[in-house]
Amino acid sequence: MKRNLPALVAAGLAMAQSSLPTTRGDAGTRAIVIAHRGASGERPEHTLEAYRLAIEQGAEFVEPDLVATRDGVLVCRHENEISGTTDVASRPEFADRRTTKSIDGVTVTGWFTEDFTLAELKTLRARERLPHLRGTAFDGRYEVPTFDEVLDLVSTHDASAGRSGRRVGVYPETKHPTYFQHLGTPLEGPLLDALRRRGLDAAGAPVFIQSFEVENLRGLAARTRVPLIQLIEAEGRPWESTPTPSSPTYAEMTRPEGLREIATYARGIGVHKSLVIRRDDGGRSGSSTTLVRDAHTAGLVVHVWTLRAENQFLPAERRRGTDPAAHGDLAGEVRQFLEAGVDGVFSDFPATAVGARDAGEL
Repeated sequence: MKRNLPALVAAGLAMAQSSLPTTRGDAGTRAIVIAHRGASGERPEHTLEAYRLAIEQGAEFVEPDLVATRDGVLVCRHENEISGTTDVASRPEFADRRTTKSIDGVTVTGWFTEDFTLAELKTLRARERLPHLRGTAFDGRYEVPTFDEVLDLVSTHDASAGRSGRRVGVYPETKHPTYFQHLGTPLEGPLLDALRRRGLDAAGAPVFIQSFEVENLRGLAARTRVPLIQLIEAEGRPWESTPTPSSPTYAEMTRPEGLREIATYARGIGVHKSLVIRRDDGGRSGSSTTLVRDAHTAGLVVHVWTLRAENQFLPAERRRGTDPAAHGDLAGEVRQFLEAGVDGVFSDFPATAVGARDAGEL
């Protein structure tokens, strides 16, 4: 039986957020696995090959982070600064594009997508963002994909869904939406247009839209029936709220009253994993918080990020050896969060996450 939303939540969400693809709150469903930037533990993140591999490995959703080019095209990069994920720094023809900007209050020096046309970006090649952990074997092989190309990839898989019995969804994140709004290249319109062209801007479509900011989600709630996810960091506050001290911090957003407010415009929360399971001073897993229970009480689903295989990211009791790059017990950590009741996990290693989920039937 589906959980009943409180009357206030139901009124706030209306038709826009009332239908949700695959969540544990619905009978016969289980937690979803979201391929974080694709199978980014095995291929350079945000490449078509990373997304393709994630689909092959059984992920229910692939996650493209969206930023804009100078000509207003949505491309998939974790950040609009691209020196860490492409070969732009080695390209002499673009040397004069290196600059310093303030991005959400942080001074950043490098090369930025908004200073390149799509045609120029397509001449670049992706590189591994974490070479000290994952090597560079696949550097230089793949382009920077557009959001349309990711949707086409997913659609190609869906064309065979009748035979496989499995659909794959997309879980885009709007990156720095206030920043891009001020540049005159807003992300929201092109995102919704791309979904509408494929019939995906609909209640029940296999799509979530996520953001760390609040106002762009509130705006999206009035424009789309796709379920929205409020991202919540372990500390700080949404960027657009920073100049207003009275605006809620992320910590305040995780309290029952904050969760009830989120439920007026979003269908769930995507949270840093430390907000669900604490770690002690020795880096070992501690007790679970009440966040999952409180969010479910507010009618929200909970997706947790980011679960990675390398020792550097695992709790102390799941590490194997002392090499930060060595792989520890990721499957055990996945099971730990699923047993804590989360409705989905973001992972750089979707094959491991899917296997752990399926083995435990969680």
